[in-house]
Amino acid sequence: MNRGVRGSDGRDWSIRATLEWSNPIAADEFEHDVNGGAAPAILMGGVLLLLLVVFVVWTPDSVIVPSWLILLLVAAVLFFPVRWVLRRPWTITASTPGDQDENPPETWVGVVRGVVNVRQEIAQVARHIELYAEPDMNGELQPVE
Repeated sequence: MNRGVRGSDGRDWSIRATLEWSNPIAADEFEHDVNGGAAPAILMGGVLLLLLVVFVVWTPDSVIVPSWLILLLVAAVLFFPVRWVLRRPWTITASTPGDQDENPPETWVGVVRGVVNVRQEIAQVARHIELYAEPDMNGELQPVE
């Protein structure tokens, strides 16, 4: 997600949001990576999918499976992957190259979880830049040297 904003002082700001596939907060806070990676999750998902296929294939012809049961099984299988994707951390970066006057280049960076929260934070940052010429110091974004 990219968005351009003109600040109240005339500087052009670029606000970018990038999906993070690894957790940047945990990477900075811990000395060792204890994450097993995506392989165990993929393996368990494959086993669950195989069991569901076997359940459907081995069902006798005389058994009538209601459609709500199939929808329930699909929802159960998709719940955690969809939740995982929707709750990934996003890195939001607001940067400006500065101008010819006294305003130097600035970069502000922050991490927000969830797609809805990212959209709300980008809107708040853009509005604050339009009104006050820089992101809110008390918000999610913090200046980077």
